[in-house]
Amino acid sequence: MKIEQYISQLLYRYQCVTVPGFGAFLTDYQSAKIDEKTHSFYPPKKIISFNPYIKNNDGLLASHLAHEEKITYDVAVNIIQTEVSSWLKMLQELGQVNLKNIGGFILNTERNIVFSPIDQVNFLKESFGLSSFGSPLVKREVYKEEVEILEEKAPIAITPEKRANNSWLKYAAIFVLSVGVTGGIGFKLYKNYEEKIAQETLLVEKNVQQKVNAKIQEATFFIDNPLPSVTLTVPNSDVNTPYHVVAGAFRIEENAEKAYQTLLRLGFKAKRISKNKHGLYPVLYGSYPNYAEAYKAMKDIQKLDNKDAWLLIEELK
Repeated sequence: MKIEQYISQLLYRYQCVTVPGFGAFLTDYQSAKIDEKTHSFYPPKKIISFNPYIKNNDGLLASHLAHEEKITYDVAVNIIQTEVSSWLKMLQELGQVNLKNIGGFILNTERNIVFSPIDQVNFLKESFGLSSFGSPLVKREVYKEEVEILEEKAPIAITPEKRANNSWLKYAAIFVLSVGVTGGIGFKLYKNYEEKIAQETLLVEKNVQQKVNAKIQEATFFIDNPLPSVTLTVPNSDVNTPYHVVAGAFRIEENAEKAYQTLLRLGFKAKRISKNKHGLYPVLYGSYPNYAEAYKAMKDIQKLDNKDAWLLIEELK
Protein backbone atom coordinates (compact mmCIF):
# COMPACT_ATOMS: atom_id res chain seq x y z
CA MET A 1 0.00 0.00 0.00
CA LYS A 2 1.26 3.48 -0.90
CA ILE A 3 1.35 5.68 2.19
CA GLU A 4 2.64 8.84 0.46
CA GLN A 5 -0.84 10.31 0.14
CA TYR A 6 -1.44 10.02 3.89
CA ILE A 7 1.90 11.66 4.66
CA SER A 8 0.97 14.46 2.24
CA GLN A 9 -2.41 14.98 3.93
CA LEU A 10 -0.78 15.32 7.35
CA LEU A 11 1.78 17.84 6.08
CA TYR A 12 -1.06 20.32 5.47
CA ARG A 13 -2.07 20.10 9.13
CA TYR A 14 1.07 19.39 11.16
CA GLN A 15 4.57 20.78 11.46
CA CYS A 16 6.18 17.38 11.92
CA VAL A 17 5.14 14.03 10.41
CA THR A 18 7.28 11.05 11.45
CA VAL A 19 7.57 7.87 9.41
CA PRO A 20 8.62 5.17 11.96
CA GLY A 21 11.97 3.57 11.07
CA PHE A 22 12.68 6.03 8.25
CA GLY A 23 12.73 9.68 9.40
CA ALA A 24 10.61 12.79 9.94
CA PHE A 25 9.27 15.41 7.52
CA LEU A 26 9.38 18.94 8.95
CA THR A 27 7.60 22.06 7.65
CA ASP A 28 8.65 25.68 8.05
CA TYR A 29 6.71 28.84 7.07
CA GLN A 30 8.17 31.02 4.31
CA SER A 31 6.80 34.51 3.65
CA ALA A 32 5.77 35.76 0.23
CA LYS A 33 8.75 36.92 -1.81
CA ILE A 34 9.71 38.78 -4.98
CA ASP A 35 12.40 37.71 -7.42
CA GLU A 36 13.75 41.02 -8.71
CA LYS A 37 15.72 39.37 -11.51
CA THR A 38 12.73 37.61 -13.08
CA HIS A 39 10.11 40.12 -11.79
CA SER A 40 8.16 37.21 -10.30
CA PHE A 41 5.94 37.17 -7.20
CA TYR A 42 5.58 34.07 -5.01
CA PRO A 43 2.89 33.48 -2.34
CA PRO A 44 3.74 32.35 1.22
CA LYS A 45 4.34 28.61 1.56
CA LYS A 46 5.52 25.76 3.76
CA ILE A 47 9.08 24.55 3.11
CA ILE A 48 9.59 20.79 3.66
CA SER A 49 12.79 19.33 5.09
CA PHE A 50 13.73 15.84 6.21
CA ASN A 51 15.46 14.63 9.37
CA PRO A 52 16.66 10.99 9.14
CA TYR A 53 17.46 10.85 12.88
CA ILE A 54 13.85 11.17 14.10
CA LYS A 55 12.53 7.64 13.62
CA ASN A 56 10.50 6.82 16.72
CA ASN A 57 6.83 6.09 16.20
CA ASP A 58 4.74 9.00 17.58
CA GLY A 59 1.49 7.33 16.47
CA LEU A 60 0.37 10.20 14.20
CA LEU A 61 0.83 8.51 10.82
CA ALA A 62 -0.38 5.08 12.01
CA SER A 63 -3.52 6.55 13.60
CA HIS A 64 -4.35 8.55 10.48
CA LEU A 65 -3.80 5.54 8.24
CA ALA A 66 -5.99 3.33 10.45
CA HIS A 67 -8.79 5.92 10.43
CA GLU A 68 -8.73 6.47 6.68
CA GLU A 69 -8.47 2.77 5.72
CA LYS A 70 -10.85 1.57 8.47
CA ILE A 71 -8.24 -0.85 9.86
CA THR A 72 -6.74 -1.46 13.27
CA TYR A 73 -3.81 0.51 14.58
CA ASP A 74 -1.52 -2.58 14.63
CA VAL A 75 -2.32 -3.37 11.02
CA ALA A 76 -1.50 0.23 10.08
CA VAL A 77 1.89 -0.04 11.85
CA ASN A 78 2.70 -3.20 9.89
CA ILE A 79 1.78 -1.51 6.59
CA ILE A 80 4.11 1.39 7.38
CA GLN A 81 6.98 -0.95 8.25
CA THR A 82 6.52 -2.86 4.98
CA GLU A 83 6.49 0.36 2.97
CA VAL A 84 9.62 1.69 4.71
CA SER A 85 11.46 -1.57 4.01
CA SER A 86 10.58 -1.17 0.34
CA TRP A 87 11.97 2.39 0.30
CA LEU A 88 15.23 1.39 1.96
CA LYS A 89 15.70 -1.49 -0.47
CA MET A 90 15.21 0.82 -3.46
CA LEU A 91 17.74 3.27 -2.05
CA GLN A 92 20.34 0.52 -1.60
CA GLU A 93 19.77 -1.01 -5.03
CA LEU A 94 18.85 1.98 -7.20
CA GLY A 95 20.30 4.83 -5.18
CA GLN A 96 17.05 6.80 -5.20
CA VAL A 97 13.35 6.71 -4.35
CA ASN A 98 10.55 9.21 -5.14
CA LEU A 99 7.48 9.88 -3.01
CA LYS A 100 4.55 11.34 -4.93
CA ASN A 101 3.71 15.02 -4.06
CA ILE A 102 6.45 15.03 -1.39
CA GLY A 103 9.91 14.78 -2.96
CA GLY A 104 12.80 12.49 -3.80
CA PHE A 105 15.61 10.76 -1.88
CA ILE A 106 19.08 9.82 -3.09
CA LEU A 107 22.20 8.35 -1.50
CA ASN A 108 25.28 10.55 -1.77
CA THR A 109 28.86 9.28 -2.04
CA GLU A 110 28.99 8.89 1.73
CA ARG A 111 25.84 6.71 1.62
CA ASN A 112 23.78 9.31 3.45
CA ILE A 113 20.18 10.07 2.51
CA VAL A 114 19.66 13.44 0.78
CA PHE A 115 16.12 14.80 0.39
CA SER A 116 14.90 17.17 -2.36
CA PRO A 117 11.36 18.54 -1.72
CA ILE A 118 8.90 18.99 -4.56
CA ASP A 119 8.25 22.63 -5.58
CA GLN A 120 4.88 22.20 -7.26
CA VAL A 121 2.93 21.56 -4.04
CA ASN A 122 2.30 24.25 -1.40
CA PHE A 123 1.31 22.70 1.95
CA LEU A 124 0.24 26.05 3.44
CA LYS A 125 -3.58 25.96 3.62
CA GLU A 126 -3.86 29.76 3.78
CA SER A 127 -2.26 30.01 0.31
CA PHE A 128 -4.75 27.68 -1.34
CA GLY A 129 -5.52 28.91 -4.85
CA LEU A 130 -2.54 31.30 -4.96
CA SER A 131 0.19 30.82 -7.53
CA SER A 132 3.28 32.68 -8.62
CA PHE A 133 3.07 35.26 -11.41
CA GLY A 134 5.35 37.60 -13.31
CA SER A 135 5.01 41.33 -13.89
CA PRO A 136 6.76 43.36 -16.62
CA LEU A 137 9.29 45.96 -15.57
CA VAL A 138 7.90 49.50 -15.28
CA LYS A 139 10.02 51.86 -17.37
CA ARG A 140 9.56 55.08 -15.43
CA GLU A 141 12.48 56.93 -17.02
CA VAL A 142 10.87 56.77 -20.46
CA TYR A 143 7.71 58.39 -19.14
CA LYS A 144 9.78 61.04 -17.38
CA GLU A 145 11.58 61.94 -20.62
CA GLU A 146 8.26 62.17 -22.48
CA VAL A 147 6.89 64.53 -19.82
CA GLU A 148 9.99 66.72 -20.07
CA ILE A 149 9.57 66.92 -23.87
CA LEU A 150 5.91 67.90 -23.47
CA GLU A 151 6.85 70.58 -20.94
CA GLU A 152 9.37 72.06 -23.37
CA LYS A 153 6.81 72.11 -26.19
CA ALA A 154 3.97 73.47 -24.08
CA PRO A 155 5.30 75.97 -21.53
CA ILE A 156 2.94 77.06 -18.80
CA ALA A 157 1.26 80.39 -19.52
CA ILE A 158 0.96 82.64 -16.48
CA THR A 159 -2.23 84.71 -16.45
CA PRO A 160 -1.91 87.98 -14.51
CA GLU A 161 -4.07 88.05 -11.41
CA LYS A 162 -7.10 90.30 -11.69
CA ARG A 163 -6.91 92.87 -8.94
CA ALA A 164 -9.88 94.09 -6.97
CA ASN A 165 -11.42 97.32 -8.18
CA ASN A 166 -10.53 99.85 -5.50
CA SER A 167 -11.67 102.86 -7.47
CA TRP A 168 -12.50 104.75 -4.28
CA LEU A 169 -8.79 104.75 -3.42
CA LYS A 170 -8.08 106.57 -6.67
CA TYR A 171 -10.58 109.26 -5.81
CA ALA A 172 -9.20 109.43 -2.28
CA ALA A 173 -5.73 110.07 -3.73
CA ILE A 174 -7.10 112.84 -5.94
CA PHE A 175 -8.84 114.34 -2.94
CA VAL A 176 -5.63 114.28 -0.89
CA LEU A 177 -3.78 116.04 -3.70
CA SER A 178 -6.38 118.78 -3.85
CA VAL A 179 -6.25 119.19 -0.07
CA GLY A 180 -2.51 119.81 -0.24
CA VAL A 181 -3.20 122.80 -2.51
CA THR A 182 -5.96 124.38 -0.43
CA GLY A 183 -3.86 124.81 2.75
CA GLY A 184 -4.99 124.59 6.39
CA ILE A 185 -8.74 124.27 5.71
CA GLY A 186 -8.05 121.52 3.23
CA PHE A 187 -5.94 119.63 5.77
CA LYS A 188 -8.83 119.59 8.27
CA LEU A 189 -11.19 118.28 5.58
CA TYR A 190 -8.64 115.57 4.78
CA LYS A 191 -8.53 114.45 8.43
CA ASN A 192 -12.33 114.19 8.51
CA TYR A 193 -12.31 112.18 5.31
CA GLU A 194 -9.56 109.90 6.63
CA GLU A 195 -11.68 109.11 9.69
CA LYS A 196 -14.63 108.33 7.42
CA ILE A 197 -12.48 105.97 5.32
CA ALA A 198 -11.33 104.18 8.52
CA GLN A 199 -14.94 103.71 9.63
CA GLU A 200 -15.94 102.33 6.22
CA THR A 201 -12.95 99.97 6.26
CA LEU A 202 -14.00 98.70 9.70
CA LEU A 203 -17.55 98.09 8.41
CA VAL A 204 -16.22 96.05 5.47
CA GLU A 205 -14.01 93.96 7.74
CA LYS A 206 -16.95 93.45 10.11
CA ASN A 207 -19.17 92.14 7.30
CA VAL A 208 -16.46 89.65 6.29
CA GLN A 209 -15.99 88.56 9.90
CA GLN A 210 -19.73 87.93 10.34
CA LYS A 211 -19.68 85.51 7.40
CA VAL A 212 -16.67 83.72 8.87
CA ASN A 213 -18.21 83.52 12.35
CA ALA A 214 -21.27 81.78 10.91
CA LYS A 215 -19.01 78.76 10.26
CA ILE A 216 -16.97 78.85 13.47
CA GLN A 217 -18.05 77.16 16.71
CA GLU A 218 -17.38 79.03 19.93
CA ALA A 219 -14.38 77.51 21.70
CA THR A 220 -14.61 76.72 25.43
CA PHE A 221 -11.36 77.15 27.28
CA PHE A 222 -11.67 74.55 30.06
CA ILE A 223 -14.92 73.03 31.28
CA ASP A 224 -17.99 73.81 29.14
CA ASN A 225 -18.89 71.83 26.03
CA PRO A 226 -18.56 73.59 22.62
CA LEU A 227 -21.57 75.85 21.95
CA PRO A 228 -23.42 76.63 18.69
CA SER A 229 -21.91 79.37 16.55
CA VAL A 230 -23.22 82.90 17.37
CA THR A 231 -22.31 86.50 16.61
CA LEU A 232 -21.21 88.39 19.73
CA THR A 233 -21.67 92.08 20.46
CA VAL A 234 -19.00 93.46 22.80
CA PRO A 235 -20.50 95.95 25.32
CA ASN A 236 -18.55 98.63 27.16
CA SER A 237 -15.32 98.05 25.20
CA ASP A 238 -12.67 100.48 24.06
CA VAL A 239 -13.59 101.83 20.61
CA ASN A 240 -9.89 102.15 19.82
CA THR A 241 -9.42 98.37 20.06
CA PRO A 242 -12.42 96.80 18.26
CA TYR A 243 -10.56 93.57 17.32
CA HIS A 244 -10.59 90.79 19.93
CA VAL A 245 -8.99 87.32 20.15
CA VAL A 246 -11.49 85.07 21.96
CA ALA A 247 -10.39 82.25 24.26
CA GLY A 248 -13.92 80.96 24.92
CA ALA A 249 -17.50 81.80 25.79
CA PHE A 250 -19.01 80.18 28.88
CA ARG A 251 -22.54 79.50 30.09
CA ILE A 252 -21.36 79.52 33.72
CA GLU A 253 -19.69 82.70 34.97
CA GLU A 254 -17.51 80.77 37.42
CA ASN A 255 -15.93 78.87 34.55
CA ALA A 256 -15.33 82.14 32.69
CA GLU A 257 -13.52 83.53 35.75
CA LYS A 258 -11.32 80.42 36.00
CA ALA A 259 -10.33 80.76 32.35
CA TYR A 260 -9.66 84.48 32.81
CA GLN A 261 -7.38 83.91 35.84
CA THR A 262 -5.50 81.16 34.01
CA LEU A 263 -4.78 83.47 31.07
CA LEU A 264 -3.50 86.17 33.42
CA ARG A 265 -1.12 83.67 35.06
CA LEU A 266 0.15 82.72 31.61
CA GLY A 267 1.03 86.35 30.91
CA PHE A 268 -1.78 87.33 28.53
CA LYS A 269 -3.48 90.74 28.74
CA ALA A 270 -6.75 88.92 29.23
CA LYS A 271 -10.15 90.55 29.52
CA ARG A 272 -13.61 89.53 30.58
CA ILE A 273 -16.72 90.81 28.86
CA SER A 274 -20.07 91.17 30.56
CA LYS A 275 -22.82 88.68 29.76
CA ASN A 276 -24.04 89.04 26.17
CA LYS A 277 -27.52 88.65 24.70
CA HIS A 278 -26.96 84.90 24.22
CA GLY A 279 -26.38 84.35 27.93
CA LEU A 280 -22.63 83.75 27.49
CA TYR A 281 -19.63 85.14 29.38
CA PRO A 282 -16.81 85.74 26.80
CA VAL A 283 -13.14 85.63 27.84
CA LEU A 284 -10.54 87.38 25.63
CA TYR A 285 -6.82 86.87 25.18
CA GLY A 286 -6.60 90.57 24.34
CA SER A 287 -7.93 93.41 22.16
CA TYR A 288 -6.16 95.16 19.28
CA PRO A 289 -6.52 98.44 17.34
CA ASN A 290 -6.43 96.93 13.84
CA TYR A 291 -7.15 93.71 12.02
CA ALA A 292 -3.53 92.92 11.11
CA GLU A 293 -2.31 92.89 14.74
CA ALA A 294 -5.31 90.91 15.93
CA TYR A 295 -4.98 88.32 13.17
CA LYS A 296 -1.25 87.82 13.86
CA ALA A 297 -1.93 87.44 17.60
CA MET A 298 -4.69 84.89 16.91
CA LYS A 299 -2.38 82.79 14.72
CA ASP A 300 0.39 82.83 17.36
CA ILE A 301 -2.09 81.79 20.07
CA GLN A 302 -3.54 79.01 17.91
CA LYS A 303 -0.04 77.67 17.36
CA LEU A 304 1.29 77.95 20.93
CA ASP A 305 -1.67 77.78 23.33
CA ASN A 306 -5.18 77.18 21.97
CA LYS A 307 -5.94 75.95 18.45
CA ASP A 308 -9.62 76.94 18.94
CA ALA A 309 -8.96 80.64 19.54
CA TRP A 310 -10.87 82.87 17.11
CA LEU A 311 -11.20 86.49 16.06
CA LEU A 312 -14.14 88.75 16.96
CA ILE A 313 -14.70 92.20 15.42
CA GLU A 314 -16.83 94.53 17.54
CA GLU A 315 -20.08 95.66 15.97
CA LEU A 316 -20.19 99.38 15.36
CA LYS A 317 -22.92 101.37 17.10
